[in-house]
Amino acid sequence: MRPPADYGADIVVGEGQSLGVPLSFGGPYAGLFACRETYIRQMPGRIVGETADLDGKRGYVLTLQTREQHIRRERATSNICTSQQLIALSTAMYVATLGPAGLRRVAALCYEKAHVLAEKIARLPGYSVEDEEPFFHEFVVRTPKPPSEINAALLRRNIIGGLDVSDVRPRMLLCATEMNTTAEIERLVEALADLAK
Repeated sequence: MRPPADYGADIVVGEGQSLGVPLSFGGPYAGLFACRETYIRQMPGRIVGETADLDGKRGYVLTLQTREQHIRRERATSNICTSQQLIALSTAMYVATLGPAGLRRVAALCYEKAHVLAEKIARLPGYSVEDEEPFFHEFVVRTPKPPSEINAALLRRNIIGGLDVSDVRPRMLLCATEMNTTAEIERLVEALADLAK
């Protein structure tokens, strides 16, 4: 993969909840934010840089934090507090514990499980997967009934369904990650097959 700057991006944002942060009933989560150096002083938050300690070991240090958080208060572009730092620490620990090979393995598991689930759902009568574009671990499924009905029925079976993304026709967004077992995937597919009848 090439960095976003190679595509001409000035500012890039992402969501990092899946990097070791529990769902916690909706937050707080980890947000990822990057920009070109030109915009760094308008960027909210704190900037951490890489350095070497006295023994030559790699280390990370706080290199820039806008003082406006303390001076401008209500007009500040950001307001970092302890809970956000704990989430950042949790994310850093998760990524460091996995290491590069572990992170690749988690990504491969997410990709594989999502594609297995999508293929199984695509074979069900009444369902189709919108797979014209590549996807990682989330994909859109056209459903034979409104997703609200399907999700209510799934919930009665102790299965959390997909996100209703219907506009013109019934569709739901489904996701599979490294946390989903083969048995859970099979159970969801069987339930969706039953609900199409």
